[in-house]
Amino acid sequence: MIRFGNSVPEYAPDALLAVAVLVGVWLLVTVGRYVRADRGTRVSMRQALRVRWGWVRLAQMAGLTVTDKTPGLLAQITAQKDGPAPAPRVLTPRIKVKPDPFGVIVQARTLPKVGLEEYQKSARFLADAWRCTRVSVLPDGPGRVVIRGVRSDPLTTPTTHRPTGLPPVDLTRWELGIDEYAAQVCVSLANVPGVTVAGVPGAGKTSGVNKFVCDFAPSASVQIVTADGKVSRASEGDYADLVKRMFAFCGDDLDEANALFKRLVELRKRRSATIRDVLGVKNMWHVGPSPEWPLTVLIIDEAHTFFREYKGSDATTKRLAALTAENARLVEDLVKKGRSVGILVILISQKTTGDAIPTFIRDVCPIGLSFAQKTVEATVAALGDDIRNWPDASPVTLQDPAYVGVAVMAMQGRPGYTRIRTPYVSDADAARVAEATSHLTADPDLCLDALLASTGRTTAPRPSLAK
Repeated sequence: MIRFGNSVPEYAPDALLAVAVLVGVWLLVTVGRYVRADRGTRVSMRQALRVRWGWVRLAQMAGLTVTDKTPGLLAQITAQKDGPAPAPRVLTPRIKVKPDPFGVIVQARTLPKVGLEEYQKSARFLADAWRCTRVSVLPDGPGRVVIRGVRSDPLTTPTTHRPTGLPPVDLTRWELGIDEYAAQVCVSLANVPGVTVAGVPGAGKTSGVNKFVCDFAPSASVQIVTADGKVSRASEGDYADLVKRMFAFCGDDLDEANALFKRLVELRKRRSATIRDVLGVKNMWHVGPSPEWPLTVLIIDEAHTFFREYKGSDATTKRLAALTAENARLVEDLVKKGRSVGILVILISQKTTGDAIPTFIRDVCPIGLSFAQKTVEATVAALGDDIRNWPDASPVTLQDPAYVGVAVMAMQGRPGYTRIRTPYVSDADAARVAEATSHLTADPDLCLDALLASTGRTTAPRPSLAK
């Protein structure tokens, strides 16, 4: 016993030294992270410390603790037989806190009678205590919730996106931007026939589509064609820097657009007729896009240019009316029948009311985004009548210049509507990506010809397509 007692001081210095080294390493790593972090993250790191240190007290005040009257095992062992009963224990959920440039992400455990609903009811108290603009609470698996607190509003904080120039890992994943809690917002393009994008001029519509092009351009399994109703030539307008990565382009000439839409419908028919023999499936998305069978994306900007109804009895007006009516029929074919063969149509217009985009086209598109709008009518046309029940999320509230680049959409699996900050892609970056990936541009018709030839099938004559 004496030896054991005397041995304690002998090992104590080594133990203290080990503890000191560990604490020193932890402090060094923490300080290094703090120094390397940007200004917003530094503020969030200090905020995270306050959240950790004040959690026990705050949880009790917010009603997120549970009183356990059953004594623990140690209390039962040490309790005297005729003594007073052990005091009840107050259980506090354990948390993990992670800072980022916008605020903190808190992963918390649930307890009996303290579940998801109780956390959500306490969200406004947590926001005040943590000095956050808003706080959201979402499930994070069995027995866990994730609490997102944002100190600065991500919707009013402009962001930029610099394309990496690398092919996307998942061609079904379209990264739109971040929501009002700075969480990444993505939508799946698999089995999606069409997307509508609406908003007043200068609200960010074309910039959002530019990001789509820049992100998918490095993949040879994606081919893009554009009809831009704002310009007359490819060298003009918003897509001038990206046209090198497009296998075809037309401006506001209705005859050229009509020829382009006919060409794409012919491609759709050829794909429909050969998909089973060539790919072995009825739906291209079962195997995914490939360079031989690329996802073909048709972008129609200022779509109302190609669909407007011309009224008049003179020969010129009748001819234009016939062209726009046929354009609507051709695009309807692509939207309603092109999904399974890998054709996606993105329609962009200031408003997506029936006079701008025919409802038999618009209502088939499952994804709809709306940037700032001036009228409730335009908002309902873009997002559906249910947006009336969510006035705080209405695009009508996005007319402030601070919200340029912010869109609203209905997200599958989420109640209501989600507001999204889409990042800005500079013209220089767009030109850089288009130039670097121009060699990947290929006509999907020629790709299909080569694929059919490799399987020993004969190819049908193809109508010409001018770029």
